[in-house]
Amino acid sequence: MMNKWEGIVLKSIPYGESNKIVTIYTREAGKMTAMARGAKKPASRLAAVTQSFTHGFFLLRTGRGMGTLEQGEPIDSMRHIREDLEATAYASFVVELIDRLTDDQSQSPNVFSLLYDALHAINEQYDPEAIALFVEWKMLPVAGVHPVLHQCANCRATDGEFAFSFKEIGFLCHRCFHIDPYLVRLTPTQLRLIRTFFTVPIQEVGSLKLKKATKQFMKKIVRTVYDEQVGIRLKSRQFLDQLERTPELLPKIEKPQEEGD
Repeated sequence: MMNKWEGIVLKSIPYGESNKIVTIYTREAGKMTAMARGAKKPASRLAAVTQSFTHGFFLLRTGRGMGTLEQGEPIDSMRHIREDLEATAYASFVVELIDRLTDDQSQSPNVFSLLYDALHAINEQYDPEAIALFVEWKMLPVAGVHPVLHQCANCRATDGEFAFSFKEIGFLCHRCFHIDPYLVRLTPTQLRLIRTFFTVPIQEVGSLKLKKATKQFMKKIVRTVYDEQVGIRLKSRQFLDQLERTPELLPKIEKPQEEGD
């Protein structure tokens, strides 16, 4: 069966002398893996459209087993992502996280929209670290984790002081702090940011400017949840950690005043 689907390339792996195995997250059918014959050859009509991050229309022949990529029409090659090391690093983290948390041919329009919004925001030069954080929080339900963020996870109260509990995977109010001795207390701003990251679409908050310390705090919470509840290890995360340790690898640029505390 031949299908023309809109999609974004998650990864492209060399296969043999001239072929590639391409993983595409499509809007219509979810994640698909296909053989792109001859795509390693520079003159191939599939060479450009099978590069990671490419957004386009893809003509796929499907049946039993792996499909075949017959044609591709690029819509956006994500040029900034390809040319900027920091953008490449965070975009790679986004696509690897989505790839690891989704199954082939498991359709989820919400995941495609999240992937689309995240890569386009990074490509439009919004803060790539903040965008990747949005994706981490929003992919928790896909990973089978459903944090309680609208009320106390124990008594269901919606007022008072709150903290994040890794034991309860969500908020605890001050009346229930005794349940988890290792909880992380939250300021009202941090509480609001966690709810924003989890619920608000990326396109509505893509220009949000956050202090480095705020992003580090948000990252520590969500990654602890992933480490304890999901247990995946990402190669792209290791590279991001290396960039954190060696910021001199990144070009020095003037950044606007940031918000958040």
